[in-house]
Amino acid sequence: MTMKRIYNYIIVGALTLATTACNDSFLDRTPTNDLNDVAFWNTTDDLEAYCNGIYNEAGSNGTYKFMVGFHNATYSVRNYGPYGREIMSDNFVSTDAGHSWAAAVAAGIENQPEGNPNYGSWSWTLLRRINVFMENYDRVQAEESAKLPYVGEALFFRAWFYFYMVQTYGDVPLVTTALDTSSPELYGPRTPRKEVMAQVLDDINKACDYLPAEEWGDNRLTKGAALALKSRIGLFEGTFRKYHNLGDEQEFLNACVEASEELMGMGYSLYTTGKPESDYADLFIMDDMSACSEVIFYRKYAAGLLRHRMAGYVVNLRDGGTKDFVDDYLCIDSDGQARPVALSQEYSNDTPEQEFTNRDPRLTQTFLKPGNEASAALLNGGNAQKTFPRIGNMTNWPTPTGYHAIKYYSKELDKMGYGNETSDYALFRYAEVLLNYAEAKAELNECTQEVLDKTINVVRGRVGMVPLTTTNPVMDPKYAKYGISSLLVEIRRERRVELCFEYLRYYDLMRWAWGEKLKERPLGMRLEDVDFNNPRYDGAITKGGTPEAGTNAVYVYVNPEDGKQYIDPYAGTNYAAERRSFDPAKDYLRPIPSSAIAANPNLEQNPGWPKGSEK
Repeated sequence: MTMKRIYNYIIVGALTLATTACNDSFLDRTPTNDLNDVAFWNTTDDLEAYCNGIYNEAGSNGTYKFMVGFHNATYSVRNYGPYGREIMSDNFVSTDAGHSWAAAVAAGIENQPEGNPNYGSWSWTLLRRINVFMENYDRVQAEESAKLPYVGEALFFRAWFYFYMVQTYGDVPLVTTALDTSSPELYGPRTPRKEVMAQVLDDINKACDYLPAEEWGDNRLTKGAALALKSRIGLFEGTFRKYHNLGDEQEFLNACVEASEELMGMGYSLYTTGKPESDYADLFIMDDMSACSEVIFYRKYAAGLLRHRMAGYVVNLRDGGTKDFVDDYLCIDSDGQARPVALSQEYSNDTPEQEFTNRDPRLTQTFLKPGNEASAALLNGGNAQKTFPRIGNMTNWPTPTGYHAIKYYSKELDKMGYGNETSDYALFRYAEVLLNYAEAKAELNECTQEVLDKTINVVRGRVGMVPLTTTNPVMDPKYAKYGISSLLVEIRRERRVELCFEYLRYYDLMRWAWGEKLKERPLGMRLEDVDFNNPRYDGAITKGGTPEAGTNAVYVYVNPEDGKQYIDPYAGTNYAAERRSFDPAKDYLRPIPSSAIAANPNLEQNPGWPKGSEK
């Protein structure tokens, strides 16, 4: 099997030269010429040291938001980790003040940022590092074959950087040279999306050609990682072009198919030990992913290198899954068929425990199952004294919806203490590639049973779920209005369930032109009036809008479709259903920061957003 490379977040030693020499943004108009003299660019060791600086810069999540990972303090995990990003989508709700930016994006009420925003990036230091490398690497006197792997690394990161910029902002300035203070490009306009993405595709194609298929040094990218990124790029841009009526989608969908097929022949496989009740969860709490057949590219954590506090953050989570998301986990009926909750004859949400019964096994590996003392003990130091769910003003880890996420949590990691956890974080994994391939083939009208059997059904097989066939999908009523086939609905459902909390859902909604889903009222689990006084809950919870309602009272919403009450987590906040909006003419792209437009008025703002500091 082709071995995946470890991404080492902290790189020391020779890195110092490379990192101190080119850390200015080209938009700040500061030239960087330190690395142009004869003291550097002599050997492949210089290339390695410089590329180490590119890795390190790209991994700065406070600046760039595409290389998500864990962080060594609870608050940085909160701000820059995978959970915070999920709140931008329809999967997650937060009452954490630190997530107000994400809740505002989802609700369509964000303000134009002044500088670098939480949800994206408007920093160009990484690009300048890469472009300096591309202009100088060939000065090294070495065989071309010895230099090309480093070129592949630089082009990989340039492709990833620009892909993320286009995802976030659409048209952006395309710069492939290292600029100085006199460069007219500093004040140039934005480059059309089509031209930028053509460069992205060219860069990632070359990265696929230049990067070795096998291990070639400690902590370095391989061809497998480049193919995985190409697969993601192709699917995103192809479907975005299709559903936003931009045209030319087939080139990118075919790129996704080609990259996925090549990677599928390189020996990767899904992680499994034959335990469908735990294998999915165990994948995300590995202390060392180097030997995992599913992980293609990951961030490495270890004692003496870099540690984090993700498990500890999960314990104190003030976020919760949405009812809409939980409802997308299929029911396993007594006849052996898997059906959506709306079509299952046996599904019940009369109690939280019943709602979790006979569902896709990934549900209880992603969210804490109410009434399950063994699961509760995970968040209770082994002493399951508290019942779940925990909501409202109940003590000890209440969530706004009742659905407490546990993906990335392990008690053993939690025991390591503050900032001492060492589990790795997968940036690209084989399951995503399989799902990319299935979706691209479906969009090309080429999704046969053979395609499903080597993609969707492999992913389902890990957790023992019923296979999907091209003939059995019945349209889930909640998706009937979207005008896509029932087969495509099921492929998208599989993606939502399998890849949750991996920073993909928000951009999935954007590329499918499903932004209107963000206008829908986010709800939590069912909570009827009798539940407020039910002794099964070991804490007093009060109902919002009643005389006795106090701090953190739980508001409920009566769903007109079934007449049942559900937690309304955003009631009374800025993100309540009554304030939510989504403008298709504006909200599929994020606003360019006002400071950037002030520095270069030729940038122009995205449609519908204010220029400069206008409100």
